[in-house]
Amino acid sequence: MSSSAAGSGTILTVTLNLALDVTYVADGVDWDGVNRVRSVHRRAGGKGVNVARVLAALGHDVLVTGLAGGPNGRAAEADLSAAGLPAALTPIAAESRATLAVCDPAPLPYGTAPAGPVPGGPASDDTAPGDAAPARTAGPRTALFNEPGPAVTEAELDDFLRGYDRRLGDVAAVVISGSLPPGVPAGFYAELAARARGRGVPAIVDADGEPLRAAPAGRPAVLKPNAEELARALSAADLRAPGGASELRGSETGGSETGGAQAGGSEVHGTPAGVPGTGHAPITDALAGAGVLRRDGAESVVVSLGADGLLAVTPEGAWRAAMPYRVAGNPTGAGDALVAGLALGLVEGTPWPDRLRRAAALGAAAVAAPVAGDFDEETFRRVRPGIRVDPVDP
Repeated sequence: MSSSAAGSGTILTVTLNLALDVTYVADGVDWDGVNRVRSVHRRAGGKGVNVARVLAALGHDVLVTGLAGGPNGRAAEADLSAAGLPAALTPIAAESRATLAVCDPAPLPYGTAPAGPVPGGPASDDTAPGDAAPARTAGPRTALFNEPGPAVTEAELDDFLRGYDRRLGDVAAVVISGSLPPGVPAGFYAELAARARGRGVPAIVDADGEPLRAAPAGRPAVLKPNAEELARALSAADLRAPGGASELRGSETGGSETGGAQAGGSEVHGTPAGVPGTGHAPITDALAGAGVLRRDGAESVVVSLGADGLLAVTPEGAWRAAMPYRVAGNPTGAGDALVAGLALGLVEGTPWPDRLRRAAALGAAAVAAPVAGDFDEETFRRVRPGIRVDPVDP
């Protein structure tokens, strides 16, 4: 996509828990046996890195910042350089983490062993070519294994902050996302957002747990939890307070980090998704939780609701984006693609309905791509026009 469609100004991404992401693609995974891996992908990862990849693919200038150490950190830095992604990573003594995603594009029904060669994969040693393969389940499955990350010292955080403060004068927006490595205080994302705001730079925060609960104090322009993250971050007492509600119920459909992946989650072939106006409990709960986060300082809150779509509560109003159908694929990184769309809309000043439509379409297109940080342009173009965005009464 050409840069002419992108807004002006570099978007800085923060990935404190940088990773070397390893993705195994294997057909018909047997979780109790030996599996043949069809393909392996190794690349720099972490939520901010994935956001930067999507933004760069959309033609926007980016700068990747964060912490990197040890062989994994060096491998991640080398991959960023090879991908042409500008980076300014702060060195640390401990080794950066690795993550593993095992993606089965054609999983077998539970308890079923392969009876013959797997299409697209090698024939089994103990079966004859031509044996019939069993029926497969409807869609792909992906399992994630995330290491906790390196211990970070106070001196290393101070080094990062000095570089962060210097770069704020040259960027249009900041995306702060992902987990915090051990040793980093839960309020650190709030501090980063506050420093950006003090320089007139809007910040998006995508976090979980205590970092999410603390983030509103930094007055970020956008907070982007999914429904499960929102439920974990807020207590019943939060929701009984003025501006809250009596109860927030975690929704299984809202738990996926795909966000727009399930909000964009869809069979490419066009399986109907939920009809707008259904799923009242997740919408009601998300409205209540978003109200609490806004009361505590966040300017806008965008909640990904899985199959129920996206909900945005902003100073201009509240909207829900509903997907027309589900896209099958690997959901890893789909929430990051969604955040990239929100960041681009923030820089461009795009009206919220259009911003949500593009963000949800990018989440769906990321599901159709095999590796986190990528998105399928054809899926993006096909899904985007069918996304329905309706006002919601907050």
